[in-house]
Amino acid sequence: MNILVFLIPVSLFLGFLGLGAFMWSLRHAQYDDMEGARHRILSDRNDDHPAR
Repeated sequence: MNILVFLIPVSLFLGFLGLGAFMWSLRHAQYDDMEGARHRILSDRNDDHPAR
């Protein structure tokens, strides 16, 4: 039972650390794919139908 006194704060710290890293990546535009959008608009490939 004494181990929970150690494990709960450690797990909360790691959870908040992961949340902080995710929020940082959102603020610094890590998920924007401007280069890919430029190439996809010019592509002849139709993703609605499976490849033949």
